[in-house]
Amino acid sequence: QEQLVESGGGLVQAGGSLKLSCTASTSGGTFSRYAMAWFREAPGKEREFVALISRGGGGTSLADSVQGRFTISRDNAKKMAFLQMNSLKPEDTAVYYCAARATILTAIPSTAANWWSLWGQGTQVTVSS
Repeated sequence: QEQLVESGGGLVQAGGSLKLSCTASTSGGTFSRYAMAWFREAPGKEREFVALISRGGGGTSLADSVQGRFTISRDNAKKMAFLQMNSLKPEDTAVYYCAARATILTAIPSTAANWWSLWGQGTQVTVSS
């Protein structure tokens, strides 16, 4: 059964950094066929797009709110995706979710949450002021 597990969340002061990891359990060598993304959901708000990376890692996209502060990457050999978060702000406080979807090589992943087919359970990130 395919599964995503996030880790690396925690409590950090404003201006600090955290690195989130997403470990995938996929059959055989299929992880490299998955586009990966990070979303977040703050209390009382809808789930919002944060970052995505294409299956080969050559294409990335970041939400305007995190541009210049967050970086998404992946290691296909380890079946992992990462979100490096720097210069964290209190408004970054949320539960962060990893998402995945198997795509063809030329597909352009969507920033819409309902496009993604596989989700992790989430990891809490809290940024204190």
